[in-house]
Amino acid sequence: MSKHIAVIRGDGIGPEIMNATLRVLDALDCGLTYEFVEAGMAALEKQGELLPQATLDAIARHRVALKGPLTTPIGGGFSSLNVELRKRFDLYANVRPAITFPGTKARYENIDIITVRENTEGAYLTEGQSMSEDGETAQSLIRVTRRSSERIVRYAFEMARRKGRRKVSVVHKANIMKTTSGLFLKVAREVARDYPEIECNELIVDNTCMQLVMNPHQFDVIVTTNLFGDIISDLCAGLVGGLGLAPGANIGTEAAIFEAVHGSAPDIAGKGVANPCALLLAAADMLDHLDLVGQGHIVRRAIRDTLEARDRVTPDLGGKGSTDSFADALVERVHAAHKSAA
Repeated sequence: MSKHIAVIRGDGIGPEIMNATLRVLDALDCGLTYEFVEAGMAALEKQGELLPQATLDAIARHRVALKGPLTTPIGGGFSSLNVELRKRFDLYANVRPAITFPGTKARYENIDIITVRENTEGAYLTEGQSMSEDGETAQSLIRVTRRSSERIVRYAFEMARRKGRRKVSVVHKANIMKTTSGLFLKVAREVARDYPEIECNELIVDNTCMQLVMNPHQFDVIVTTNLFGDIISDLCAGLVGGLGLAPGANIGTEAAIFEAVHGSAPDIAGKGVANPCALLLAAADMLDHLDLVGQGHIVRRAIRDTLEARDRVTPDLGGKGSTDSFADALVERVHAAHKSAA
């Protein structure tokens, strides 16, 4: 059965890592078909706008998109294209796995942490921002609602139950931010009672960061608000070797967008040395979302085996290969996995 997805190649290194990723997906032969659409600088240059309606329509039609990194130009009308996409499709759950792979610059072994971040409100609201006329005082609104708190915490617990996870850590700052973070914590406690089989603990955000550095193995699933989740998910990426191994998923009820969370890296664009792992891991998460869990496992195993062998990997991973040679090594392993399964 064919499954259609929207594909945004992205800016900078985006087209290079997307080509590598699509080669691996094609090797799976799992019935994916692509509609290529544009956003960011590529869309601005060709169509005169950063986020064309045709792109939004394609995402709405297919309900799933795979996206390379986008560049938001200063003064381009959006503070962030990624934030704008999340708002347009109410992609309320930002899911960021951090998993240790061999042959990387990981600080620890056997890390497997998922950060679930509320994606639509909190400190990232654009309304409510103001600057005094004398330029001496800036103000910004933080809004947290019961509805958004409940659905993000419930998403985290449902995901934990589905994946067989043992613990959910609720991260907050309710000791100081008694209204906003306090409401989030109150709602999280209420939701946690519906999942008695899953351990739930509560941590203040600053202590969480210290604990992640000192003993990350105590964490399994972390759920938190927008700003804290943004910081913690990057910290977790640092534990496993950096953003080059960090996929992201933005999930809503009507659509889901899977992406590499690193930037467009214009300094290495066109040099053929970009590491495609983050986007490949996002694609594996997309396969899980499409109920192609076995194929997602094949992609992750191919990445793990290729990194462990240091087979044609890119320079940032200690090799002398290129984006294309890395993809060659992955495709060979995917084909071999197919043959052994047959």
